[in-house]
Amino acid sequence: MSQRLPHGSQLSYLTHINNNGERDQLELHLEGVALNELAHTHHTPLFVYSKAAMLDALAAYTAGFVGRDALVCYAMKANSSLAVLQVFAQAGCGFDIVSGGELARALKAGADPDKIIFSGVGKTRAEMTEALGVGIGCFNVESLAELDVLNEVAMGIGQRAPVSLRVNPDVDAKTHPYISTGLKGNKFGIGHADVVAAYEYAAALDGLRVVGIDCHIGSQIVDSAPYLDAADRMLDLVQAVEAKGIPINHLDFGGGLGIDYAGDAPPKASALWAELFKKIDARGFGERKILIEPGRSLVGNAGVCLTQVLYLKPGEQKNFCIVDAAMNDLPRPAMYQAFHEIVPVQPRLEVTTTMDVVGPVCESGDWLGHDRNLCVQAGDTLAVLSAGAYCMSMASNYNTRNRAAEILVDGETATVIRERERTEDQWRGERML
Repeated sequence: MSQRLPHGSQLSYLTHINNNGERDQLELHLEGVALNELAHTHHTPLFVYSKAAMLDALAAYTAGFVGRDALVCYAMKANSSLAVLQVFAQAGCGFDIVSGGELARALKAGADPDKIIFSGVGKTRAEMTEALGVGIGCFNVESLAELDVLNEVAMGIGQRAPVSLRVNPDVDAKTHPYISTGLKGNKFGIGHADVVAAYEYAAALDGLRVVGIDCHIGSQIVDSAPYLDAADRMLDLVQAVEAKGIPINHLDFGGGLGIDYAGDAPPKASALWAELFKKIDARGFGERKILIEPGRSLVGNAGVCLTQVLYLKPGEQKNFCIVDAAMNDLPRPAMYQAFHEIVPVQPRLEVTTTMDVVGPVCESGDWLGHDRNLCVQAGDTLAVLSAGAYCMSMASNYNTRNRAAEILVDGETATVIRERERTEDQWRGERML
């Protein structure tokens, strides 16, 4: 087999055993489960996740935190399916949320409220009230206007809201502009030059309690240098803030570590944190509580999307492989021009053809992969790899398409964790004239 499978994905091609007990063709497995069997049983499009891959990715972080006061807060926007959240809650993780809906999901999955941090630039009064009511660990605040509103809400219910200010360090993460968050032109965080004054302002408000500092510079980062640059700038600010008599109890370094989509080589989480702790220790902050907010790096390579080939359509300039998964199922290629490896579940040992893999949605942007060398026929199953993050969580009902089912694999056991949506589910909240 020449197909490249991402490291840490728990994917492998194994020899299929036919009904006569004879060895047959190669077949793609996730952990101990044959993916073609899942596709035939549960139909496609179908998302399938590996529990072992998630826990292995988490272990790469925790290995770097031995002997430290550290908490991994899973950034659940990457994949907010309840069973996925449950895996991380049971592993002792906290959660990084960005909405009241995510708060409700995290609590439903068994999250400890004290381990929840609420990020995002546009929290509403209702969301603030709800989060204060359950006793979340911290609000990551992104503007002076938000400080004022949170202070008013907290005082109105007789509480003091725990806050951390999100710093915009003006560090280029060298990633897609849509997922860059640490530059001056981004909407996130408080500008580096304004941070100390913002902390003084927050500390003077009776409804707030300053507990930490936060920084997040972007997503799908494959180079440790931006992390280290941002860490230096953040530690400079900690010293400056504490010089004003405002203690900082925890340091939140955010998330954003990339995964292997197309032979990408991001640093291992444990290696990155070894570098960061050298810097933290050298600056005298080694005893502080450390928070991080990984999302994609915990779930991205744990998932695949299975899709069936509907038609092969030769063309004068392009050949098209039309499949039943679309941009509503996998938005990343349409939104970010993102690359996902696409491989056959049961490969054919014949000559390949270069083709674009496209969906049935009526948009030219509805593509899953350009110029892929494949040998397929109508009815074959393809696996779109590295689909555990920002796929199902961003899925939509565009073209009145039902959202896919989801399955979690644990060893040789496959559990349906989300039933396939039905068309009547889509219009349940609608009313005819």
